[in-house]
Amino acid sequence: MRFSVLICIAPQERETAVIETCRQAGAGGVTILEGKGMGLQEKKTFLGLTFEAMESFLVFVLERSLATHVLKAIKKGHQDHTIAFIIPIEHLTGIDLNQVDRFVDQVKEEI
Repeated sequence: MRFSVLICIAPQERETAVIETCRQAGAGGVTILEGKGMGLQEKKTFLGLTFEAMESFLVFVLERSLATHVLKAIKKGHQDHTIAFIIPIEHLTGIDLNQVDRFVDQVKEEI
């Protein structure tokens, strides 16, 4: 079984909605990291300071075909404000065997 990491960067205020979309598409657990981001064109506040938006980095470890399915769900429902991409994983340790069984069941359903 091959795995990928799906990374999704969303505005913090949309974190819950994006996670729900991912869960409905078959994703399980998620690691949530907080960060700040700036766009290509800086936004200035009233004091001339640069506005840095708070972002949520959502990290999912998924079976490869499931990762693609979840990515498509993100694109369909959140593409106007969310960046998402997939990185293949070559070696993996520490994943719960129950999670692996769940991935196997999902892949069997697709076939």
